[in-house]
Amino acid sequence: MTDAPVRLTSLDAFRGFTIAAMVLVNNPGDWGHLYPQLAHAKWHGWTFTDTIFPFFLFIGGVAMALSLGRLAANGADKPRLLRKLAVRAAIIFLIGFTLNLIPRFDLDTVRIPGVLQRIALCTLLAAPLVVYLRWRGQAVAIVLLLGVYSALQLLVPVPGIGAGVLEPGRDVGAYIDRMLLDGHLWVQARTWDPEGLLSTLPALCSQLCGVLAGRLLLSALPRIEQVVWLLLAGLACLALGSTLDALLMPINKSLWTPSYCLLMSGWALLAFGAAYWLLDANPHAALRARAAAWSKPFLIYGMNALFIFAFSGFVAKMLGFIKLDQLDGSRRSLGRSLYAPIEALPLDPVNTSLLYAIAFNACMFAIAWCMWRKRWFVKV
Repeated sequence: MTDAPVRLTSLDAFRGFTIAAMVLVNNPGDWGHLYPQLAHAKWHGWTFTDTIFPFFLFIGGVAMALSLGRLAANGADKPRLLRKLAVRAAIIFLIGFTLNLIPRFDLDTVRIPGVLQRIALCTLLAAPLVVYLRWRGQAVAIVLLLGVYSALQLLVPVPGIGAGVLEPGRDVGAYIDRMLLDGHLWVQARTWDPEGLLSTLPALCSQLCGVLAGRLLLSALPRIEQVVWLLLAGLACLALGSTLDALLMPINKSLWTPSYCLLMSGWALLAFGAAYWLLDANPHAALRARAAAWSKPFLIYGMNALFIFAFSGFVAKMLGFIKLDQLDGSRRSLGRSLYAPIEALPLDPVNTSLLYAIAFNACMFAIAWCMWRKRWFVKV
């Protein structure tokens, strides 16, 4: 391995783009009026919104390889590294769980799974694979995990339903979640959860794909060759994901099917490969400087991604929870009150809804910019 710098401009910018996309799709003015690409696919299939979560996991995998994997390869105390990652995972899990508790703090019905909780579990499970296995072992782990998950989903019968039924709340993953987390699942469904326990296995594979990309960046290959391999791997994952969609299990974000895992890893590899070439591997200094200039807002966002993720979620909850008295005697949420003047504009409802999301995003970026200016970086 080389002594390549641990921090890459492209990785921070890619992380910032992903957090900006997450804030945008999570905070529309009206959930009933969305452009199709700014909403999750209803079940099978995918949209732009469905790329965001696997991008986060992929980015986390790249970062793990660049830091944790590099330290382990250079002889660092491996058990100590694992303890450090376990603490980090616990903190991320608690942040996500606390956000689920807000605003009612009802432990009897609080949702236990969540986005940050899944990131924490994937980090915890990926850590020993990064520390103790070489890249071939990590690749084998991806194949085995996807194989085990597919076998469980397609071959294990659910009582009263049967095996291989991939419908909402009827798959074996949903059955496991109801057995272990009944009453603590996603409130919109209650019988299943998009961040359930079993589908964490293929989600872990999304993170391991990022780990493999990170290991490539630490190799002795020239950076231009690294870019080529990232792009080729991305195209291969797209092809394999599309093939599995037709032959094994359909692309499905809620189930995190192998086809979804590989397809999204393919898009992540292509997007990151392009960013890596533009911002880090491009031999033309003038072009790199120009790319760095237009990507700076994403870089600023990416430097405090976890904080913005959590804070934007907290603000969104407060906007829905705080109620204001209206002149007609009714009560309206603060978020709805803020949206009202935008909603009144002579625009199509999907555009006013999008305009509110953009304004919310601009507010979050202003906070990220202020933190960046003050050199306040929240790390876990």
